Amino acid sequence: MEVMIALAILAVIVSAIYSTWRSILKGKEVAERAAAEAQRTRVAVHTLHDSLLCACMFSENAKYYAFMADTEGDFATLSFSARLPKSFPRSGEFGDLDVRRLTFSVEPGSTPDNKNQLVLRQSPILTEPSQDEVDHPLVLAKNVDKFLVEFWDPQQADYVSTWTQTNTLPPMVRFTVALGKVDQFSSKPQDPMMDVVALPAQAVRVDWQMPVLPRQSSTTN
Repeated sequence: MEVMIALAILAVIVSAIYSTWRSILKGKEVAERAAAEAQRTRVAVHTLHDSLLCACMFSENAKYYAFMADTEGDFATLSFSARLPKSFPRSGEFGDLDVRRLTFSVEPGSTPDNKNQLVLRQSPILTEPSQDEVDHPLVLAKNVDKFLVEFWDPQQADYVSTWTQTNTLPPMVRFTVALGKVDQFSSKPQDPMMDVVALPAQAVRVDWQMPVLPRQSSTTN
C-alpha cells in the first residue's frame, strides 16, 4: 500500500514537473516569435522611412515620378520615385542607377504561418521591373496584419487616406505596420508600429528645370 501511494505521489510530481517544463518552453517560443516579429517590423518601418526621405519629383517628367497610392482596405500599396543612397537594400543590383521607382505592397505568403508579406520592388525609372524583381521581391516583413498609409492634406489640416495629386509629393506621410497576432486565440495584431515622415523634397517645377533664357537683343549697324 505504501509503495502504491509513493508511486502515485511520484507520478503527480513528475506530471507537475513536465507541465512546468512544457509551459516554460511554450512561453520561450512565444517570446522569441514576438521578438522576431518586432524586429521585422522595425526593419520594415526603417526601410519605409528612409525611402520616403529620398522621394523626388520633377514636374516636367511627372509620368516617371508620379506618387501613387492605393489605400483601400487594410493593405495599402505605395509607389514613388526616389534618389537612393548606395546603402539602400539591393542597390548593388542597379549600379549607378540611383533614381529608382519603389513599390511597396502586401502579397500572399507561401506558408500557413505567413499569410501576407510586405514586399518591395525596385526598378530604374525608365524601365519596368526585371522578371527576377517581379518573381523575387525584397520581403520586408512576414505575417503582416495591417499596412496603412495616410497623407497630410494642408487644406484640411489633417491626415487623409487618399492621395490623388500624383504629380505632387505630400508634405507628410503617416504609415502603420502591424504583424502577427497576440496569440492563437486573438484577432488583434502585435503592437503596431507607426511612423510619420516629413518629406524634405518638393516637386521641381517646369520653369526650374527649363528656365526661359532672356532674349538677346540684336543690333544693326
